[in-house]
Amino acid sequence: MHAIKRLEFADYHHVQELGGLEMLRASYQQTQFSKHTHAGYCIGLIDEGAQAFLRTGSQHIAPQGDIILVNADEVHTGSSAVETGWRYRAIYPTPEMMQDISRDFFRETGTAPWFPQAVVHDEGLAEQLRLLFDLLLQPQNALFKQSLYISTLAYLLSRHGQSRKSLQALPEAQRKVLLVQELLASAPEQEHQLADLAVLAGLSPWHLLRQFKKYTGLPPHAWLVQCRLRKSLELLKQGQDIALTAQLCGFSDQSHFTRHFKKALGCTPAQYTAHKS
Repeated sequence: MHAIKRLEFADYHHVQELGGLEMLRASYQQTQFSKHTHAGYCIGLIDEGAQAFLRTGSQHIAPQGDIILVNADEVHTGSSAVETGWRYRAIYPTPEMMQDISRDFFRETGTAPWFPQAVVHDEGLAEQLRLLFDLLLQPQNALFKQSLYISTLAYLLSRHGQSRKSLQALPEAQRKVLLVQELLASAPEQEHQLADLAVLAGLSPWHLLRQFKKYTGLPPHAWLVQCRLRKSLELLKQGQDIALTAQLCGFSDQSHFTRHFKKALGCTPAQYTAHKS
């Protein structure tokens, strides 16, 4: 017997009552996400099927009813863990959004939280996420949306979050890699030379390549693509034309941009901008 072919779709919504918070409703069977990162956290709930993904260097499987947690800037992948695919919903709060809420939970102020577990089985939290995701797609009800959103993230943080290491506590090599990451993020549309990045970090080019991959999970050129994709999301949300966005973000052409976009986000730029709630 052949598995029933799942209808694939990816609907992005931008919830204006929550500062433009991104929300995704998606169904996949054949789609495989390449290694990528998000500027925000990914907090997802598997509605049907099961998803397999790489996070923190290990492979994980999230079945129906389980919650996926990916930290901001964390390299991860995504594919189906079962023949019939998976359907899920997710939100992508920025580190700034999470910092505001985490002030009440952690002693250190001004630090974004960290989720050590990639997959969480928590029936109470899953039910609250279902309520939140249903509500976010409804019109109006701003106060209810904001209240349920904050209480859901507070529940998540209190049960499954912890404080991230401060910058001062990081190894010296990691701080040098962060300098390079910040430069690439500040000018993703530009071409960058490995020798220049190595000088900035105070490392040899070979040592920089090794340390960068060690601490980010990607080589510098692949990280630069992620920075370009992040810039493209901002421009697309502002209503910028897709072809011009590709040009402004340093992609060689629109098809090159669309190919990278779909591999990382599971939809095309046109699908991403189709819904603005």
